[in-house]
Amino acid sequence: MEVVESVVPQQKSGFFARLKALPCKVKHNIIMVGKNIKKLGKDDPRRVIHSLKVGLALTLVSLFYYLKPLYDGFGMSGIWAVLTVVVVFEFSVGATLGKGINRACATLTAGALGVGALHLSSLFPKEEQPIILGSLVFVLAAATTFTRFFPKIKARYDYGLIIFILTFSMISISGYRVDKLLQMAHQRLSTILIGGATCIIVSICVCPVWAGQDLHNLIASNIDKLANYLEGFGDTYFQTAPEDKDCVNDIKNDKSFLQGYKSVLNSKANEESLANFARWEPGHGRFLFRHPWKQYLKIAALARQCAYLIEALNSQCSSDIQAPPDFTSLIQESCIKMSSETGKTLKSLATSIKAMKHPNSATEHVENSKTAAKDLKSALEAAAIEDLDLLAIISAATVASTLVEIVECVEKISDSVHELSQMAHFKKVEATVSPEKAPQMLLHRGTVKPVLLDGDTDDDHVVITVHDDIASDSPDKQNVKTPKTRVAPASL
Repeated sequence: MEVVESVVPQQKSGFFARLKALPCKVKHNIIMVGKNIKKLGKDDPRRVIHSLKVGLALTLVSLFYYLKPLYDGFGMSGIWAVLTVVVVFEFSVGATLGKGINRACATLTAGALGVGALHLSSLFPKEEQPIILGSLVFVLAAATTFTRFFPKIKARYDYGLIIFILTFSMISISGYRVDKLLQMAHQRLSTILIGGATCIIVSICVCPVWAGQDLHNLIASNIDKLANYLEGFGDTYFQTAPEDKDCVNDIKNDKSFLQGYKSVLNSKANEESLANFARWEPGHGRFLFRHPWKQYLKIAALARQCAYLIEALNSQCSSDIQAPPDFTSLIQESCIKMSSETGKTLKSLATSIKAMKHPNSATEHVENSKTAAKDLKSALEAAAIEDLDLLAIISAATVASTLVEIVECVEKISDSVHELSQMAHFKKVEATVSPEKAPQMLLHRGTVKPVLLDGDTDDDHVVITVHDDIASDSPDKQNVKTPKTRVAPASL
């Protein structure tokens, strides 16, 4: 009994303590929710605008119920306009257009086939009509569902195929019992088209979000993240790896240093989704119709390949095995140059993509990185590596080998960006020579006389005449008489 009596007061005190702390906990949760909402809006203000756009579209289509003339014309079918807005309106213009066009085409096609199926079944006796309709539903539903497994069709038309199955099934099945089927189908189709058109108009006209622009910026940003890592890797690795162990630990724990390129590794799904939506969008700004969106995916694939190489490169920073100073000094200069030049190449490519200009300056950095890779190979061939401990140099040798692969990968990225600049008609940047670097012309003319020594006369000297360098084909050349130079014999 004593044990029970001692436990009950503790339970009561714990309950009252939690009850007393409940208001503070609720207040804390409300504050945290408010902070998360504020952060979400600050990260991308377009999310707030998109929410307002959806509310505007729903308000417009709800007029089918609020206005009596519209309600008398469409009746309860007006709810399909509301449902269309809810399921079709997406964040970007391309996604909204894709869903809207898919829904409209699928509804038209399935509606026509559904009415045709009912007409076909009406040619048979009443008892056989359910069999005919059931067979048609089975065949079309099975065939359409199997079609969804094709990757290219699933990527662009999956939503349309689902709507096709739904619409055909509803019309062919409900039409068996419902009278005035054509009138009902007309009303539903009209409201669906109106709802889809409302989504598209609001999405394009009110603060549009273009998927193509997002893809363009994403590719440039990913390349820039790779450039930031490579530009600082060479100095960081070779300054810390041989001597300072604390700096190596800093590299391990520096999450911001790792975050940049790691986000590139997981961007494939987002890139493919944006490219798919961008194909639906009309021409806008400098992104004309039939813009080469597939080329962006090619560049993105090469950027991910480079990011995987950087992942392997970064793993060597945490290695506890230190290479001998002789081997480190052998590869240090070439590795730092390769890392720096590839970073400059990617930085130049990212800038050219953002500005949509030809990446002329990247070619020089690519050549410099290739030269550094050749120098590294020559240095390794000339050195007596067999005398070194292989286990000791394996980490540094892996870094050098990975950097050589990164040079090759960056060269492929540069070639792909050059192809994109030609396909997308990027602006050409003409090289200009600044006045300071212009070649200096000889502007003075006259006679130079030597200094006379004691005993010399004016006749004992050579007269040197200096004149302007005028091109032979210049019209001024014809009016200029070449001064004659008299050479007097000098006294010996």
